[in-house]
Amino acid sequence: MNFTVSSSQLSSRLQTISRVINSKNTIPILDHFLFELQGTRLTLTASDPDNTLSTSFDVIDSSEDIRFAISSKILIDSLKEISEQPLRFEVNKDTLEMTIYYLNGKYSMVGSNADEYPSAPVLGGDIVKVSLPTQVLASGISCSLFAASDDRPVMCGVNFDFTPECVTMVATDAYKLVRFRDYSVEGTEKSSFILPKKPAILLKSLLGKDEQEVVAVEFDGRFATFSMAEYELVCRLLDGRYPNYNAVIPQNNPHKLTVDRTALIGTLRRVAIFSSQVSLIKLHIEEGKIVISAQNPDFSTSAEESITCSYDGTPMNIGFRASFLIDILNNTPGQEVIVELADPSRAGVIVPAEQVEKQELLMLLLPVMIND
Repeated sequence: MNFTVSSSQLSSRLQTISRVINSKNTIPILDHFLFELQGTRLTLTASDPDNTLSTSFDVIDSSEDIRFAISSKILIDSLKEISEQPLRFEVNKDTLEMTIYYLNGKYSMVGSNADEYPSAPVLGGDIVKVSLPTQVLASGISCSLFAASDDRPVMCGVNFDFTPECVTMVATDAYKLVRFRDYSVEGTEKSSFILPKKPAILLKSLLGKDEQEVVAVEFDGRFATFSMAEYELVCRLLDGRYPNYNAVIPQNNPHKLTVDRTALIGTLRRVAIFSSQVSLIKLHIEEGKIVISAQNPDFSTSAEESITCSYDGTPMNIGFRASFLIDILNNTPGQEVIVELADPSRAGVIVPAEQVEKQELLMLLLPVMIND
């Protein structure tokens, strides 16, 4: 059998779905792409043990249906060197020997049996269906993912909470926390799931490529499916109960600091160079200015810099990990941020000075004890 496909379209789709493939697989077939041709519709699939990412598009012409698997590394590396042109695949259905013809040459290789390729999980039981605007899903993942834990299993991802009023996306590592809410999305019932880091990263990259306005989300207690115009991601969810994040967010931080976000990031980066390995920095906050300082007694280095601000509260000294604070500021939109404080021992709440309409973004950072 044979079929013809655009080289650039094939290469682009394969590059995208290849991100799901692990660098080392205990199951050899997962080093392959799955090709499934039905009529003129070609579906490409890549998997790891927990995630399956697929994409479909029309080929130029085809002679009959076929399924086969092919080495991902060999195919991607070979297609990188071919400019836009038609590629003609000729495949022996019995032996899976194939030849790929292009303008001035050909590649020959042998595929693998598609029956060895694992099927994507099928959702069952009580399935919840939600439609999320692409912009909302992309914004929620983008601003929260950095705060997810690397070593606390139930917190190694983004938690999704659906209520009749809004959708909430939360990530935390017990030191910093991000809570993103969108009130334009209404759920029919209370439901939730925890999306692991890897599929969250995959989704983040896919949403930048897909112009579809709505992502169809379906989930049960074990798996979730994200269906877009050109891609579909099926992933295993994290098992367990997410911590009660609302309980750790201070409800009354009376001291409010408003500062230019970019200026604060620049100051923190310069001063943190002179800090100890834990990147501890000290903020002295008073009306009209913040004095940011750091020192490293082991190397007798120190730095101090002040920037202007607007502050409504009593003068305060408070310590933070510079790297954590910089991460939060880098993921907070807008020119100015508001930092809400109570005292040097309680978490600081950081919010954009101007929230997006029907959205609410809140970030929290635990302080570090310092010697005044």
